[in-house]
Amino acid sequence: MFKKIPGTRDILPDHVSSWQGIEDVSRRLFSLYNYKEIRPPLIEEAGLFNRSLGDAAEIVQKQMFLIQKAEDVYALRPEGTASIVRAYVENNLDKTAGFEKFFYIGPMFRMERPQKGRLRQFHHIGCEAIGSRAPELDVEVISMADNLLRAFSIEGYTIVINSLGCAEDRKHFGGFLKDALNDHLPALCEDCRVRYGRNILRILDCKNEGCKAIVNNLSLQNAHLCDVCRDDFEQVRNGLKVLGVNHEVSPCLVRGLDYYTGTVFEIKHPTLGPQQDALGAGGRYDNLVKELGGPETGAIGFALGVERLLLAAQNPPVRPAAKLVYIIPLGEDARQHGIILLHTLRKNNISADTDYESRSLKGAMRRANDLKACYVLIIGDDELKKNTVMCKDMAAGKQEEIPETGLVEYLTR
Repeated sequence: MFKKIPGTRDILPDHVSSWQGIEDVSRRLFSLYNYKEIRPPLIEEAGLFNRSLGDAAEIVQKQMFLIQKAEDVYALRPEGTASIVRAYVENNLDKTAGFEKFFYIGPMFRMERPQKGRLRQFHHIGCEAIGSRAPELDVEVISMADNLLRAFSIEGYTIVINSLGCAEDRKHFGGFLKDALNDHLPALCEDCRVRYGRNILRILDCKNEGCKAIVNNLSLQNAHLCDVCRDDFEQVRNGLKVLGVNHEVSPCLVRGLDYYTGTVFEIKHPTLGPQQDALGAGGRYDNLVKELGGPETGAIGFALGVERLLLAAQNPPVRPAAKLVYIIPLGEDARQHGIILLHTLRKNNISADTDYESRSLKGAMRRANDLKACYVLIIGDDELKKNTVMCKDMAAGKQEEIPETGLVEYLTR
């Protein structure tokens, strides 16, 4: 017997309605902000992620699913931003539209150790706004993430924000950290000693308790920010206050991908545990479009993990099931007639099913109840002679004989 690959899961019909509810709410809310859905492929050239995420990123170093065919190396996408920027550039959307707002829903893949809220195939709901550096756009994106979580009936989360500044600011910050952490190198974990030489900002995001203690003793402020970046960050903070979006500032928040510049943010929830407590995250990546062959332009986005949203939601939205009509034919002639009636109902947009297993009336009624059918239509010899059906309202427990000619109107009403 085959079993699913560790780190993947079957989303069975009983759970799909919650997924659909999350997706429906997302599509509705994104449309209010004028974001349009985009669906890039699941597989890309591996070099796309090497270039955009950075060779030193943990995703690139340890987590990408790679497929090699002769000299070509492909990757199952580990995140959505790089694919969407690639699509923006390749399809010349900077020339036809300029400023674009996208949203996406779909699976991502990372070779990680499976644990609560962390799978090898997981799903993101995210957005990307490409073509503007305005801090007001940062406010829109962060407030939209906040509104999405509220719409998912999620409470108790914390929005943490920071600014990495421009490329020069990051460079200055990296230099400060090298000096500040030099004497602490022996006390850092093995990964952070590697990060010290490759991507020192990642040390600030380390989950190791010893590394966290060292970082917390550094007097980190936003002193590395230039005047322009400091002013932009203040505008973002003020805009969030005006909209009533509660948030905290953390100088240690850096995110793990090289493309981030300027505003970065993370949304944390205590139910997910101390090590993997992020519901989602995002930020600005003002250099990435140019690095992937497009114009020099600003961009910002975020992604929320669907599996984590469902773990944190007390009462997640659910897509309502269609009201089912279940047909029980009694006898061979009734079965033949039932197929025609089934076809008629479906043509009139009425969800319908029937008993294909020739159960007894009692067994078929039990099956209808299991399927949560709203109405049961019983067809026997008497009903065939009179061109009627016996219609039982399962909620009210009442039944009445309905002429077939008026059945669609009756059920629709």
